Order: sequence, then structure tokens, then C-alpha cells
Amino acid sequence: MPKSADRGRRTRELLLDAAAQLVGEVGWGAVTTRLVAERAGVNAALVHYHFSSVPDLLSAAALRFAERVLTESADVLRSADPAEGVDRMLADLARYTGADPESLLLAEALLAAQRLPELRTSLAALIADFRTRTADWLRAAGVRDADAVALLLGAAIDGLVLHRGLDESVDFRAVAGPLRRLVAS
Repeated sequence: MPKSADRGRRTRELLLDAAAQLVGEVGWGAVTTRLVAERAGVNAALVHYHFSSVPDLLSAAALRFAERVLTESADVLRSADPAEGVDRMLADLARYTGADPESLLLAEALLAAQRLPELRTSLAALIADFRTRTADWLRAAGVRDADAVALLLGAAIDGLVLHRGLDESVDFRAVAGPLRRLVAS
């Protein structure tokens, strides 16, 4: 592969990383070309060389992060029986305070998706894939109503992080028992 292609790919990654960090720090609407370029350590012209607009860059950054988080979460769940999967999921969620940059990136992306149809469609597809993978895992373990339970589990994950963002005393371990019962076969 030519060195220029490697440089281009590396620059794109730097821009995506910078945009994701900045959304969590200053908010979706306050991210500018200049801020992203400064954070990435590149010329501002490269932002628009790689992305048609700042919203497109922010969408790409949010989707890349959401895909990684949802894939990791589905993998955590699938690596165990349902009760143990819930425990692992809750332990994994502990890294999100609801006010950390990654939680804020997802919250901001969900809000932006209401105004950006392409982002909405892409986020919806990622979430649907997570629910499908979770339902398949539950079904394989003999859990009744696997599709509905997968929906509830996904909503619980989102809700727990949102609640923790408003109330840092929220302890995910407090819901471990009820969630284990939810996924019992």
C-alpha cells in the first residue's frame, strides 16, 4: 500500500478520534473544524478533505464508537451463560459514569440523530444488530421471549448509564439480581 494511503488513513483516524473526544468535552454543536484539526495535530484543510462537513465527521466518529461499544457488549454477553453475562455486562458498564466523554458522545449522537436521518438510520441498524445478537444468545440459552428480553436488556443498559450521569450514586450492582431473573430460562 502506498505511503500516501497510509498517511491518509492515519489522518482520518486522528480526525475521528479528535472529534469523538471533543463531542464529549464541548458538545456536538460546539465542535468546529479548527478544534478538530488542532486536537488531531493536522492542517484544518484536511478535515474537509476527509469529510464533507463537521456533522459528517461527528456522525462517523459516533458511529465508529457506537459500533465498537455494542460489539464489545454483545461479545461480553455471549461469552457466558445469561446470568454470568449480566454480571459481566454490569462490570463492563462500570467504566461509564454517564458524564464521561464516551457516554456524552453517545448521548449527543442520539440527540443529533433526531435531526440527521443518515445518522439515525445507521445508529438504529447498530442497535438492531446488538438486539439480534443478544436475542440469539438468549434463545440459545433457552430464555423465553428472547427478542423482548434483548430489547429490555438493551434499554436497561442505556437507562442505567443515563441515570448514572444524573446521579453518581447509582450502583449498577443493585440491579444485578433483577436482571439475572430477567434472563433466566
